Amino acid sequence: MQSNSHYSHTVACKFVRASSMAQNQSTPALTTTATTPGAELLQAQAELWCHMFGYLKPMALQCAIKLGIPNIISRHGGAASLSELCAALPVAPSKRTCLSRLMRLLATLGILREEKETSPGGEAEGSYLYHLTAVSRLLVDDDDGGHPCLSAFMANIAAPFHVVASLCLAEWFENDGGAAAAETPFMMAHGTSFWGVVCRDAQFAADFYASMRADSRFVAQIIVSQCREVFADVNSLVDVGGGDGTMAKAIAKAFPHVRCSVLDLPQVVGGNGMPGEGEEGTVEFIEGDMMVFIPPADAVLLKSIFIDWGDEDCVRILKQCKEAISTREPKGKVIIIDTVIGSASKRIFEEAQLLMDLNMMVLVPGKETGAAIGPHGCPLAGHAPNNSPSKMREEALDPRMFASRICGTVSQWGSYAVPLLC
Repeated sequence: MQSNSHYSHTVACKFVRASSMAQNQSTPALTTTATTPGAELLQAQAELWCHMFGYLKPMALQCAIKLGIPNIISRHGGAASLSELCAALPVAPSKRTCLSRLMRLLATLGILREEKETSPGGEAEGSYLYHLTAVSRLLVDDDDGGHPCLSAFMANIAAPFHVVASLCLAEWFENDGGAAAAETPFMMAHGTSFWGVVCRDAQFAADFYASMRADSRFVAQIIVSQCREVFADVNSLVDVGGGDGTMAKAIAKAFPHVRCSVLDLPQVVGGNGMPGEGEEGTVEFIEGDMMVFIPPADAVLLKSIFIDWGDEDCVRILKQCKEAISTREPKGKVIIIDTVIGSASKRIFEEAQLLMDLNMMVLVPGKETGAAIGPHGCPLAGHAPNNSPSKMREEALDPRMFASRICGTVSQWGSYAVPLLC
């Protein structure tokens, strides 16, 4: 009852304020709402509502993906009316009246663009057209493959395993020992690590690997189109932890002179099989552990690897990278594609970085890399005491012999490596 009373009081205040403004437009205190204490409180309340009800944003986005809303709009030429959507979507007849509420939110969030329909005479009608935006075009997966699709990646982020794990954040922070103080909130929620669930739950594993393929296709399209100079002097490349070879295949297809291979664990490589007949951009798959050995190559590619591991393990990986390219003077290089916290040029990119960082804290023991600029503009972990784990990462590179050959990437929001700087 207290909650309902507060809500009623807030609504009443808004109604009284609106009524008073209508009756007395000359009252300064009522017209300058941006500076009144009441307006500030309402603004603060609205912000809290947006934050706390914000969990519905990914749920609405996931719902749109599962229903196929971006695909249907694309099939209608990039814009569709509510009636067209109702006719094409797998929505129960009794729920069709609710679809407009979902569409209104998606439009408000900028995922779609809402436009009032007009009659042939130019007069506005009561219904709306919903257009794809740059955001929702990344969710269309039924075209000829000419553009990247991130539907699988986005749907996986909102998976129940992830959501349930995030609900354990406060409990995880409070515990400092014993069985309840698991290494990550994910372990606290599910009793095993993220990779443990991947091994035991076939559907979760399938969705996870599908999301990684979608992300790799997206990144690969940027890399091969905007970073061509990086591969000009490379004849061989090994993609460490490259999964099913999506990234390596894209590189091999774009740069036929580069002999590409993928290093991954036996259980991952064993599930890949042989490339299909006539498939372009084929690669060699090698079973192995990156902590122990990385095959020699002109270039070692590490995409989204460091975020899964702590500092000491990252040092071990970097030492293996150093060994892998040590015989490839002077062209040996390591290409690191990862999120670099603190490198964002816009607020939206900074928020994306920090949300990804928190997501990784929930799922795995690793962390995103902090921004520091090494030789040739390469981002390295740094600005740390000489005995810190971050400093250990730098020393593993041996800046005099190795760091200058790390290819950093500076995308608009700090993820990936665009353009790669050598």
